[in-house]
Amino acid sequence: MIRDFLTNRKVAYISSYPPRKCGIATFTSDLIKNIKLASEGEFEPIVVAMGSRVELEYDEPVKLKIRKDVKYDYIRTGDYINFSDVDVVSVQHEFGLFGGEGGSNLSLLLERQNKPVITTLHTVLEKPPMEYFYSLMDVCKASDKVIVMNKRGIKMLQNIYGVPESKIELIPHGIPDLPFADSSYYKSRLGMTGRKTILTFGLLSKNKGIEVMLRALPTIVKADPSTLYIVLGATHPEMLHREGQSYKLKLERMVMDLGLQRNVVFYNRFVDDEELFQFLGAADVYVTPYLHKEQLTSGTLAFAVGAGKAVVSTPYWAAQELLAQDRGKLVRFGDSEHIARSVVEILVNNSMFSSMKRQAYEYGRSMTWPKVGQTYWKLLGAQVPSMPICLRPGVDSQDWTRTVYNREQIYQSA
Repeated sequence: MIRDFLTNRKVAYISSYPPRKCGIATFTSDLIKNIKLASEGEFEPIVVAMGSRVELEYDEPVKLKIRKDVKYDYIRTGDYINFSDVDVVSVQHEFGLFGGEGGSNLSLLLERQNKPVITTLHTVLEKPPMEYFYSLMDVCKASDKVIVMNKRGIKMLQNIYGVPESKIELIPHGIPDLPFADSSYYKSRLGMTGRKTILTFGLLSKNKGIEVMLRALPTIVKADPSTLYIVLGATHPEMLHREGQSYKLKLERMVMDLGLQRNVVFYNRFVDDEELFQFLGAADVYVTPYLHKEQLTSGTLAFAVGAGKAVVSTPYWAAQELLAQDRGKLVRFGDSEHIARSVVEILVNNSMFSSMKRQAYEYGRSMTWPKVGQTYWKLLGAQVPSMPICLRPGVDSQDWTRTVYNREQIYQSA
């Protein structure tokens, strides 16, 4: 008897997953929670967790683990999914998650699939090295739908990678549905009463440009000596493996040299959502001083916009879209003076401060996790076949208890 594909959709997620401490893991966990809410009990996730340097113990819904550089694990997982009752495969794609040149080991899994594949791209490169170009081309070809979180990503996939527009979906990065709150309440809880607070959060790495913001602080502190700059987040695991805490120590030395010990605090840990919301609530201004434009998505920036923060950011791709129409202020890359002027202007201009916060918050209502979960749930249902489809040549039908999906046929007709 053929399974009823309209209920109990079983989705296999290929991704990092908690307790691994990275943005993709957090994203996938939040996505699954909100699809469950949207499905009203008709959704069953399983997770294939991408391994990290640290051995982790996983709970449900993790069923399998893939060692990043072990090709056999990808092949084994592909076969496991094919002969399971999984309906759809959801890939959370970030080049660094997967082994091989440009993450090409993932193709060993995807090229074996007879199930629909939906891939969410967390990074799209404009000028990729050749191995990254071919790797992403293979992923897009093997996917029945490709999701990007930014309008620019649609054009990049079409113009650079030749992906048909009909295959591309735009779904924003989900954000928590936080209330539009007065920061004084959260400042009181965190012991920051009476301070003007500036926040940067996320895993620490050299491309975040924290040193640029530190050089801007003396000017900001001169304008308002109560200023407190909070750097929230642990050192990125890959950087920690390569260089230890050298970057964080460099930043701490800068604070000493600039005489900012009373105005900067580092919280060197990976915080859970509840603690993150406390810090977001306490922030007056959120700053992302990233050094390069080639970043198409930013969960941290999306969170800040959705929480109704006044945002100052360099114009990387995600920021250009999220902060358009006066939802924030864009500053030049590497320009500490420009950052300082912009932050001071916001802090002394109450009208600008209030307007920026309100516009950001209102824009963020379209990206809340419940809405994103509903959109993914509808897309998952659209990819589940409602009737049997012929098996691929060479596949023994007696080995299968469900229908299969011929993605090559879908790709050629797209």
